[in-house]
This record gives sequence, structure tokens and C-alpha cells, in this order.
Amino acid sequence: MKLLKLCRNHWDRTVAIALMVGATVALVGGWIGASDTVLTFEQIPYLISGGLAAVCLTVVGATLWLSADVRDEWRKLDELEEAVREIDVRSNGHEPLGRGGSAVSGGGQPLQVSER
Repeated sequence: MKLLKLCRNHWDRTVAIALMVGATVALVGGWIGASDTVLTFEQIPYLISGGLAAVCLTVVGATLWLSADVRDEWRKLDELEEAVREIDVRSNGHEPLGRGGSAVSGGGQPLQVSER
């Protein structure tokens, strides 16, 4: 049950692993098909189709894995940003600064920040 929940939460990594396994199967299948023949011109289609399928599956799997890692990093950065904003509010007692460098009020209008 925990494995199913883990696969649901990390669906992109699960699909990436499945694609890598598929790439291995395609490569081994091409190798086995080519090893059954003696003539070179009969081996080439097996090597090309198995190798091309393996490369395509590997590229898609690696892209999915990397995108999952980038998404995790963005999530961590968002958590850090929120923690810094909370610390800023607790220590200074005012609204955190908006993206433009001015404090933003609840209505979306910039507040005048006086320098001390």
C-alpha cells in the first residue's frame, strides 16, 4: 500500500523508471534479434530500431526525472521564501516587501516606506 501511495505522489519518477526499463528491454530485444542472424544487412534493422527506441525512451525518461527534480527545488525555494517572510514580519512587525521593493497593503496598493 505504501508503494502505491509513493508511486502516486512521485508519478513522474515512476514513469521515468518505467521508461528506462522499456529502453533496456528495447536495447536487449534489438541485440537478441541481431544475434539470431549471421548476415550484417539483416542485423542492421534490429540494431537501428532497438537502439533508436532505447535512445528515445531514455531521453524522455531523463527529461521527466530532471523536471521532477527541478519541481522539488522550486518547492523548497518557495518554502524558504515563506519562512523568510514570516521571520521578517515577526522581527519588524510590518508587511513584507512586495516584488517591486515596496511594501504591499492588503488592498494591493503600495505602502509608503519611510527610511529610518
